[in-house]
Amino acid sequence: MLLLMLLMLPLCWAVEVKRPRGVSLTNHHFYDESKPFTCLDGSATIPFDQVNDDYCDCKDGSDEPGTAACPNGSFHCTNTGYKPLYIPSSLVNDGICDCCDGTDEYNSGRVCENTCKEKGRKERESLQQMAEVTREGFRLKKILIEDWKKAREEKQRKLTELQAGKKSLEDQVEALRALKEEAEKPEQEAKEQHRRLWEEGRDLCHLVPSGIPSAIVIGPDALCEPVLVLGWRWGPGVSVAELQTHPELDTDGDGTLSEGEAQALLSGDTQTHASSFYDRVWAGIRDKYQSEALPASPAPEVTEPKEEQSPVPTHPLEDEEEEEEEAEEEEEEEEQDSEVPGEQPKEAPSPLEPPQPASPSEEDKMLPYDEQTQAFIDAAQEARSKFQEAERSLKDMEETIRNLEQEISFDFGPQGEFAYLYSQCYELTTNEYIYRLCPFKLVSQKPKLGGSPTNLGTWGSWAGPEHNRFSAMKYEQGTGCWQGPNRSTTVRLLCGKETVVTSTTEPSRCEYLMELSTPAACPEPPPELPVDSDHDEL
Repeated sequence: MLLLMLLMLPLCWAVEVKRPRGVSLTNHHFYDESKPFTCLDGSATIPFDQVNDDYCDCKDGSDEPGTAACPNGSFHCTNTGYKPLYIPSSLVNDGICDCCDGTDEYNSGRVCENTCKEKGRKERESLQQMAEVTREGFRLKKILIEDWKKAREEKQRKLTELQAGKKSLEDQVEALRALKEEAEKPEQEAKEQHRRLWEEGRDLCHLVPSGIPSAIVIGPDALCEPVLVLGWRWGPGVSVAELQTHPELDTDGDGTLSEGEAQALLSGDTQTHASSFYDRVWAGIRDKYQSEALPASPAPEVTEPKEEQSPVPTHPLEDEEEEEEEAEEEEEEEEQDSEVPGEQPKEAPSPLEPPQPASPSEEDKMLPYDEQTQAFIDAAQEARSKFQEAERSLKDMEETIRNLEQEISFDFGPQGEFAYLYSQCYELTTNEYIYRLCPFKLVSQKPKLGGSPTNLGTWGSWAGPEHNRFSAMKYEQGTGCWQGPNRSTTVRLLCGKETVVTSTTEPSRCEYLMELSTPAACPEPPPELPVDSDHDEL
């Protein structure tokens, strides 16, 4: 279109048809000197010599195209070498050059320089530049279309593979779920049995909380004594691992009870029943444990009562010394009172007590799990981990499938030329704000000097006119204005060789207009026509 306009400019200059001043070439046939003139609105017919007689005869002002007589008349500037122009007839002969050829000031005394040729040259250069941008932009647009075709095929292939693999992964997840549930059954049964045995033993021995002196034995059964003394909780038996938690049973004096030493105490076994432990082991180590484990109780302090003595007369000198000591003590008390005004004398603070540990849970109080129960727990945990990992993989796959389906089905223009904008964002910095456009997602505005961004709208739809729907985007439902509507943005797409946000304005409150230059908006240019070398103006 631009090239056609450029090539048709000189056609207007080659023909000069005789017609009244101010009449355009397209209307010259209405002004025939050989017959009366009929107003263009048909309101009257007048002799032709009354045309341009500086008196308004027609209601539409068509009889005075070259004068300022009619307030609603129009004067046509021929502007040979540039673009023709209509101006209000009131501007004729007003002393200001409105037409580049100066024809509007023919009788004002003002001499107007004809600038049409220079303006025409600049206009042709601008049109040539725009035509070049259109040609280059359209070339890039074709590349974008081809890139999207290839990318879409690749995404479709990947989507097909994922959809086929999803069924297999779903089956794997269900199989692992069944294995998990199967492994959790013996785990739960073993843990419940372990708890039941512990609770039975606790009830039998009247097990006291941790911290009760270990020499206290409450239960009537002698088997409870090692349970309470050693701090063990009732269980099916005593293991090597349980013995190793008590270094006071060390036999070689190195401060730790090795596995071999513990196993020796159990007569070579790794675990023994509580009754066997009491008969074979506890009788031999009981005194040793109590002598080393129990701290010696400090002897209570015995305070002897003070004997009352009868008053004995003292020497005057001794009385004076006592008075001096009392005075010194009073001074010390006054100093202490002055240091902490308003507080009563207090006794020396007691040493800080160590923080009390958090109360153990019911499960923490129980014996460690035996090997078989722990094996069930480990197997169930491994099954849970495998199931959770497979389930996460399935969720990730489903998310990828949804994203691919959305992108493949999205409307990126007639031939997908706008698809490359989908994963991009573009910014424009002004004096106050940084505007950010993420096509098909959102538009935001952030203060240049720092602060949180404001949502100017999320993707709504294509918003161009019916004949060019893909020339504008609409972003809606942004952050609400104070006592106003939600912010929204219209993005106009302009042809350009580069993708860049060129401008942002706010034509009305909370409604923004942004312009984005992109090759995807470039139309197909017309074919280049041969240029006649005799016409320099081309």
